[in-house]
Amino acid sequence: MERYLRNAARAVAPMVLALTLGACMTLSSPEEPSAPAQEASVSAESSEGAASESPGSSEEIVLDRINLNDMTREQLLETIPDFGSRMVREFFEYQPYVSIQQFRREIGKYVDDEQVAFYEAYIYVPVDVNDSDAETLKQIPGLDDDGAQALMAARPFDSNEAFLEGLSAFVDAEQLQAAASYLNE
Repeated sequence: MERYLRNAARAVAPMVLALTLGACMTLSSPEEPSAPAQEASVSAESSEGAASESPGSSEEIVLDRINLNDMTREQLLETIPDFGSRMVREFFEYQPYVSIQQFRREIGKYVDDEQVAFYEAYIYVPVDVNDSDAETLKQIPGLDDDGAQALMAARPFDSNEAFLEGLSAFVDAEQLQAAASYLNE
């Protein structure tokens, strides 16, 4: 029973955080720009599927995500709920991350798939426009498998700007703006 309650708390915590952040964002003035540098849209349904939200809701939640290759201990501890010092060490052990698949494989040595998926709601592996696999590309908000495959087929890209131009066929303007922060420089 205790494990069930812990898992339920882990599933609900990101939504409570996101709703709290959303409430704070509505209180801010409309002139304040949001910082797209590490924002990603995550639908409430994709946050572990254990949402207490009504079925069919398409409300989107914006969460800050941490770049796994440019993170600090404090970012991990402050951003990811119930994140312990042991896992901080494990996250740093495998840097630099070259793909989200590598992250899943390495962190999956310490926690189950459900916990790895939970962590993915808070982190991202930087995208190399000419080398990243489809799963890593699909971290970009709004990009699905078909879009990732099409972008991979269009390689090589001369620059990140050329990649973003190609990406614009698969995501909306807001997602495109957020996508720029996911790219390696």
